[in-house]
Amino acid sequence: MKKILIQTIIIFLFFINLNVRSEIKPITEGNMNAKVKLIVFESLTCSHCADFHKKIYPSLKTDFIDKDLILIEFRNFPLDMAAFNGSKIAHCRNDGNSEILHYLYKNQSSWVRGSTIEDLNKNLKNLIQESGFNLDFEKCITDSKMEDFILEDRINGAKNFKIEATPTLIINGEKFENTSNYKKLKKYIEKLI
Repeated sequence: MKKILIQTIIIFLFFINLNVRSEIKPITEGNMNAKVKLIVFESLTCSHCADFHKKIYPSLKTDFIDKDLILIEFRNFPLDMAAFNGSKIAHCRNDGNSEILHYLYKNQSSWVRGSTIEDLNKNLKNLIQESGFNLDFEKCITDSKMEDFILEDRINGAKNFKIEATPTLIINGEKFENTSNYKKLKKYIEKLI
């Protein structure tokens, strides 16, 4: 009897977890049916990730995303608590839109500063309040379903792709090295189209 009860609880928890996962939309851009699927594992406090958003992403958008040639998905791989909270803010609207994510990277230097997590949270809160996004900061960073979603991204990245650093690009299931060289990235994607 005890064994059946435990199995029932495990099955119940498994399905609850699946439902939570399906409630949260990943942040994506581009054609859902594209031949090329690019996943970016990133951390919102990572300066190289901010550089990717400022220097590589605009060319990707112009050359491939806007032409419906690729699908890009931004996945969470927070390297610290500030990045974890930033990810919760980026996903807070749960609409799959990348606008807040790009905003956080564009303004990274104004909120990723201070000596404690409280300092960084205060900076992040001020940035969001000034942005006009109209988010409830406290509600966003205390959302347990969002926390689970973000941590699951990180765990899956480490487990399935051996992610150790950010940003890391996965193109059609394969790790792409040298994320800062757009010429090589463009050439690689063009071969897949």
